[in-house]
Amino acid sequence: MPPVSVRILHPEPDPASGPLTRWVADARQTLADHHRRGFVAAGAEDVEIAAGPPDDRSFGDRLRELVADVGEGGLVVLGSGAVPLATAVDRQALVAVAAGHDRRALANNRYSADVVAIARIETLPGIPDLPGDNALPRWLEEVAGFQVDDLRRRWRLAIDIDGPLDLVLVGATATGTRASADLSLLGSRIAAVRAVAADPRAELLVAGRTSSTTLAWLERHSAARTRAWVEERGLRAASRLAQAEGPTRPARPPGSILGALIDRDGPGSLGDHLASFADAAIVDSRVLLAHRVGPEERDWPVAEDRFASDLLLPERIVDPWLRELTTSAAAARIPVLLGGHTLVGPGVRLVVDGPPGRAPWR
Repeated sequence: MPPVSVRILHPEPDPASGPLTRWVADARQTLADHHRRGFVAAGAEDVEIAAGPPDDRSFGDRLRELVADVGEGGLVVLGSGAVPLATAVDRQALVAVAAGHDRRALANNRYSADVVAIARIETLPGIPDLPGDNALPRWLEEVAGFQVDDLRRRWRLAIDIDGPLDLVLVGATATGTRASADLSLLGSRIAAVRAVAADPRAELLVAGRTSSTTLAWLERHSAARTRAWVEERGLRAASRLAQAEGPTRPARPPGSILGALIDRDGPGSLGDHLASFADAAIVDSRVLLAHRVGPEERDWPVAEDRFASDLLLPERIVDPWLRELTTSAAAARIPVLLGGHTLVGPGVRLVVDGPPGRAPWR
């Protein structure tokens, strides 16, 4: 059986990072240690946490370095915030594919990957400067010629710890006091959204990079009617570098219907707009940022500002536009939650049903 290596990529926080960013980094370090032990137990022979300060290197550049270092056999690569609810069975499935003799790969989700297992890495062609891990399965299938499967039916594997709201949703808030963050407003809004979802006379809006799977789950498990604005799926995974050569369509910048309304009426109008459509709203604010300034995270407000927005703490936000947007959401006459891909994806289940219990890596 070919040997299997695992590399867990952990970006260390900048020394000047704010308390929310450090809170997330500490939690991700703890999760990385949990994954390291878990993958050793699953049969991987060489498991390392690849930590380092933030820089401008692309994911593709990092992956080339990892592949060159490992040399041959199988490789599982994931971020330190990936799949926090993964079980021993999930890790064994990834290691089993990486240990195979065929040119196969397995991802948590082929359209937006956070963890990918790759067999026979010595057969990989030259890896381009993929902007992120989300695009890796598409490149493996369309360009490298691998058979790519995924585990998207295991909804828990779609959760990724990108910010403090994700920690709240999975029940890992024990270290929240380190950030001196008052989560009372956020907690009340989550409870209010949950109450709306249980009301057959109410309507719940989900906006952003949600999926048909999430919407189908809502239809089965919530009493409220569901209104959905599905926008910018593939925001991270649709890199041209991951696609096979062939006819292409003209590139279109990210766009959002809700973003267009905010362009017209200002970020302070968010709460009123949402209240005119539903009794509660779960909104992917990263789509609004991409609509406003483009898809590159480096052009967005800094992580500390985004994290404060997710926690409905506008007084901690420096960026004027995001502060006004968050103030409007926090003061809206309906409960509004702001966040990223996890919130409008698997996080919807955690909002409606509550955390799955104590976070397994705590």
